[in-house]
Amino acid sequence: MARRLALLLVLLVTSGLLAAQQLAAPAAPPAPAVPPATPPPPDEETEAPPAVTPTPGATLPSMQATLSVAGRDVAFAILAAPAGPLFLLPPLAPLLGGELRPGPAGVSWVLRTGDLEAVLASGSAVTTFGPAIVQLSQPVVGSGAGPWVPLDLLRKSFGEALHWDLQWDAGARRLVATPQQRQVVPVEWSLVHLQGMSTLVLQFAGVPRLQVKEQAAQGGQQVEVALLGDQVASPTHPPEIADPLVQGLRFAGDKIILQVAPGAVVEHYQQQDPFRLVFDVYQRVAAAPGAPTSEGPRRPTIVIDPGHGGVETGAIGPGGTQEKELTLLLAQALGRELQRRLAVDVELTRDEDALLPLDTRAAIANQHRAALFISIHINSSVGANAHGAETYFLSLEASDAKAAAAARAENLLSAATPAPADGAAAPAAQPATADLNLILWDLAQSQ
Repeated sequence: MARRLALLLVLLVTSGLLAAQQLAAPAAPPAPAVPPATPPPPDEETEAPPAVTPTPGATLPSMQATLSVAGRDVAFAILAAPAGPLFLLPPLAPLLGGELRPGPAGVSWVLRTGDLEAVLASGSAVTTFGPAIVQLSQPVVGSGAGPWVPLDLLRKSFGEALHWDLQWDAGARRLVATPQQRQVVPVEWSLVHLQGMSTLVLQFAGVPRLQVKEQAAQGGQQVEVALLGDQVASPTHPPEIADPLVQGLRFAGDKIILQVAPGAVVEHYQQQDPFRLVFDVYQRVAAAPGAPTSEGPRRPTIVIDPGHGGVETGAIGPGGTQEKELTLLLAQALGRELQRRLAVDVELTRDEDALLPLDTRAAIANQHRAALFISIHINSSVGANAHGAETYFLSLEASDAKAAAAARAENLLSAATPAPADGAAAPAAQPATADLNLILWDLAQSQ
């Protein structure tokens, strides 16, 4: 049966505000490398903490509780709330390896655990952990002594980020903190260099507790990723680095060491599900003498991605027309029209018949700080009357049986690894869900 081609235009729009919440945040001073083995000894005579007055309007009674950590008992205060106890955070944070500081304008608090920050606001049961928005079991209560927080926030921050096992004994009013068992954490890596920027991605099997710090090294500088209490498993493919900015990558014990070129700027941020630590490495270009010190408003950039290319032909029409040819023509025409009608810059991920991995396509959009990423594909149909456009949305579950069948076919194509025309080895196949993950994290803007 004759097949007709229907144009599919998929628009993937990224929000700079959402990414900037995590990615553009200035680095805070690092937390301690490991939770302190022995917390500061209490006074010889441990007394109940002084009465604490919560935010005006609150009528919750305060009482003494005990934190058991590293073989020591430390007194602190709790509030008896109807939905469960609220724990005074300032004395707990340093004992569990965290850092608490006032937020902007003094109307909130920022809790840093490992490489993640949580923003706490009095009266709010919603907080942020990095890019994630988390609903708490009850609102945070503010006071002159600091924030009072529910147990689930302690477990989310110190438990997941710093790997403490926190158990609350309500009868004894005792919070017991035990380090979780030391784990060997699998990690994989990928490195892409485009447009003068190198992007290194470290992907972990779980959510590690880690710290990132830069330091000088012989012949350049290095970035050290230290896993707190865990070990790094060797990656399945050992690092073989041939990059102008990233000069070395080593996995040793509880550390991952990234060596970069002298004078290179290193920015890092995190993405979730799965957990990834992403480094952007580039050389800062000095302004020419006499050049203005500030730039005017920057024109938005639109990156257009012609689908397929190289050995990936895409759909093939009844006359032998290949999808990769039409997507390139459409992308070039769309780029010219956008520049004619709008005050924008336009970049194409490819301008020739070339095979580009998905992460490379998205990396191009990231490095151009794209306001909009447009990926053009053309689909085929067994029905001769098919026409118009198809709209896809990102989901791990199909909306109906036909969508499920189409997803199975597309995922099989995506995971396939045909040999290149010259007989060279093709990249190894990846799970189909990797396509979804790559699109999600790679489109995040670092600034």
